[in-house]
Amino acid sequence: MNDSADNTLALASDQSRAGKWVPLAMFALYIVWGSTYLGIRIALESYPPFLLAGLRFAIAGSLLFGYLRLRGAALPSARQWRNAAITGVLLLGFGNGLVCYAEESVSSGISAVTVASMPLFAAIFAGLYKDWPTRNETIGLLIGFLGVIVLNLGSALSGSHIGAAALLVASIAWAFGSVWSKHQDMPQGMMNTAAQMLCGSVALLAVGCLTGEKLPAHPAPHATLAAGYLVVFGSLVAFSAYLYVLKHARPAFATSYAYVNPPVAVLFGVLLLGENVGPYDLAGMAVILFGVGIITLAKLRRAH
Repeated sequence: MNDSADNTLALASDQSRAGKWVPLAMFALYIVWGSTYLGIRIALESYPPFLLAGLRFAIAGSLLFGYLRLRGAALPSARQWRNAAITGVLLLGFGNGLVCYAEESVSSGISAVTVASMPLFAAIFAGLYKDWPTRNETIGLLIGFLGVIVLNLGSALSGSHIGAAALLVASIAWAFGSVWSKHQDMPQGMMNTAAQMLCGSVALLAVGCLTGEKLPAHPAPHATLAAGYLVVFGSLVAFSAYLYVLKHARPAFATSYAYVNPPVAVLFGVLLLGENVGPYDLAGMAVILFGVGIITLAKLRRAH
């Protein structure tokens, strides 16, 4: 009996230590991923969407995979490679690839706004596994989505119907992949990130080649710098942080970044591109942050 109690305490202690980086990881998701919408927009000035996304994740995945192998990390099993491939195609192939495709016709801010519907889909998919959001989490999700609508009212809708549809499919695929992967045998630690990026990059590069995309002979320097930023910060830092949070936090909290990314994307547009911010934009940002605050408090209450 004492051994059982000791094992329970040890497990709880390990889980507590494992989750101690969640606040820092969420900061990376909120700020870094919010900036990647602008990074994608700039990189697309020279690079085609699917090859851009494919090369981004191929480079980041190869670097991380090589580093982990040098450190002695074990290779994933055949089942883990299969699960990483499915999740990588859903999150990176459909999720990120379609966002890049949509940003050819949809502004970076509007892209972030549309993708903010993802937490609602994630909550629905999580319910299929009997993990429905709590009452407070549901309130926070709905308030956050209301803020997205308010933010959308103050934006110039320059996107096409095809771009909007692509963003919606991207949100659904990302949400399902995120929830599905939590219930599968995935590679351990950072090897999960590397495996998903490698598998996702294969799908993206294949689509790029099949659709006739070509890499530019003389890309603009600022577009190449933006692509490099996406490799280092968007992939190695932020995507790793997302998979970490997804493992150590509830879906409603892990996916709350999607509500913060729109105001962050808008702010980066103001600071770097001189875009204007109106009263709807400010009101929407405030409502979004209020909704995220409710989700965060609900997460903290469950932890205690």
